[in-house]
Amino acid sequence: MSDLTKTPVTVVTGFLGSGKTTLIRHLMKNPQGKRLAVVVNEFGDVGVDGDILKSCAIPDCPAENIVELANGCICCTVADDFIPTIEALMAVEPRPEHILIETSGLALPKPLLKAFDWPDIRSRITVDGVIALADAEAVADGRFAPNVTAVDAQRETDESLDHETPLSEVFEDQISCADIILLTKPDLAGADGVTKAKAVIEAEAPRPLPIVEVAEGIVDPRVVLGLEAAAEDDIAARPSHHDTHHDHDHEDFESVVIDMPEVMDPADLVARIEALARTQNILRVKGYVSVQGKPMRLLIQAVGARVRHQFDRPWGPNEARQGRLVVIAEHDDINSEAIRRALLDPVAAE
Repeated sequence: MSDLTKTPVTVVTGFLGSGKTTLIRHLMKNPQGKRLAVVVNEFGDVGVDGDILKSCAIPDCPAENIVELANGCICCTVADDFIPTIEALMAVEPRPEHILIETSGLALPKPLLKAFDWPDIRSRITVDGVIALADAEAVADGRFAPNVTAVDAQRETDESLDHETPLSEVFEDQISCADIILLTKPDLAGADGVTKAKAVIEAEAPRPLPIVEVAEGIVDPRVVLGLEAAAEDDIAARPSHHDTHHDHDHEDFESVVIDMPEVMDPADLVARIEALARTQNILRVKGYVSVQGKPMRLLIQAVGARVRHQFDRPWGPNEARQGRLVVIAEHDDINSEAIRRALLDPVAAE
């Protein structure tokens, strides 16, 4: 790569549990002969996604090219975290030929795009494209987007009502900033659900956008890489709810980290997480636990009451078999003690 050639960067955004890490794992395994680097931004103190991706490192994307930024939104900590991270990756030899950035599921992508206009990096990198992932089943159910018809009907009788939630704002900002939408988990949504989800996205998008159905993160890399969008140059065409704000924060959301003792029955833990989502409106649970008598670590990934778990890797010989789960919800739904009881108290699961 010539020193005068800008390194393309792909921003992967999408709501909690939409499949961003799964997509990046697929792209890492199919790099099209390019040297990749990955930046993972986590919400919460425990880095789960970065650990998953490092376990998938290959020669074209070695572990040292996978950087995790936990406990902070990179678009809120540009000077302290994002710019130094990009500069460090650009100094790696051989230099990465394409950088993938996985944002937190709560991140607003537009402030991150503005960071690419910083003089220190603008001449060396370009935003090849913004990929927004949307969970087809969730969108079809209206969980992450407002029901415009219902809102309008109720506003006619009460002008003070505002049904726009923080979740819908995040969803809409991610769609508005995108160059392409990947509609994930179409098998769970079914044909009717996919049709509904596409209609919601098309209604929210500020311009016509390609919408591609993707299951298990499998997509031809040529579809999502090499878009040459130069998104940093057309920020004005990507409207946001926060365009009039000088900054933004994530006070609408909160996370709790639970240290988990060794468990005997994974099914019991899954039942606890499902109950937690139903009773306390938990958005996301992710992390890992130790299962008694098993040499491998159990990875937990939950979106609402939908829980997936699998043994992902052996525990290291000198590694403490300490489980940790990150629980994420809107601020008003976080009750640390209730969450701890639900996950740890034997009575709570009965």
